Amino acid sequence: MSGRLYLVASPIGNLDDISVRFAKVLSSVDLIACEDTRVTSRLLGHLKINVPLTSYREENERGKSVELCQKLQLGQSIALLSDAGYPSISDPGFRLVRECHMHGIQVIPIPGPNAAITALAASGLPTHQFLFLGFFPKKKNAVLQVLNEWKVFSGSLIFYESKYKITKTLELIQSAYGPDRLVCVTRELTKVHETILSGPVEIVRQSVSEKSTKGEFTLVIAPTGYQFESTK
Repeated sequence: MSGRLYLVASPIGNLDDISVRFAKVLSSVDLIACEDTRVTSRLLGHLKINVPLTSYREENERGKSVELCQKLQLGQSIALLSDAGYPSISDPGFRLVRECHMHGIQVIPIPGPNAAITALAASGLPTHQFLFLGFFPKKKNAVLQVLNEWKVFSGSLIFYESKYKITKTLELIQSAYGPDRLVCVTRELTKVHETILSGPVEIVRQSVSEKSTKGEFTLVIAPTGYQFESTK
């Protein structure tokens, strides 16, 4: 009888976000596949869980997916973890999940923290419709192409961005969408130095440039024409 693959969302910063189910599943599986075994080892040490680990990262995802699927077919149960957030969402995992479905292996999601949804919920920008586009491309022209493609999307746009590019990306958004387009920039969500800035991109850009750009950033862009209005 085949084992089960558990997709386990790991904390994006604050370890108090670990759920009872999270700990229960990790302590019960035969193997944990994770991006960085050092990161996951510290997490398991916090929980006093001793389960074998294997590296599952972007560089080895193709071959490792087949190998792990074979273990699942032999009856082992495996938990898949990212360093932070949900596996398969801008992190390795898609290929293993696909492999499991192709071979009739049960996939069980264990819900938990996700930076994109957390940022959207805290942004004050429309949540009725949204589009998650992952990380921006590396080159300027490619970033502008993405921005132009979704300029008139009727919901909010969500991106991840690196600390090295966040200020420059905000400049490109201001150039493409104008200074009054509302955005929200979150940094270090759930951590000690958590920052959430919402407002016109020109003002948010200036504020970000004056603060530390260390950490993990999530960026939300409001639809065209949306402005903050009091419900009073």
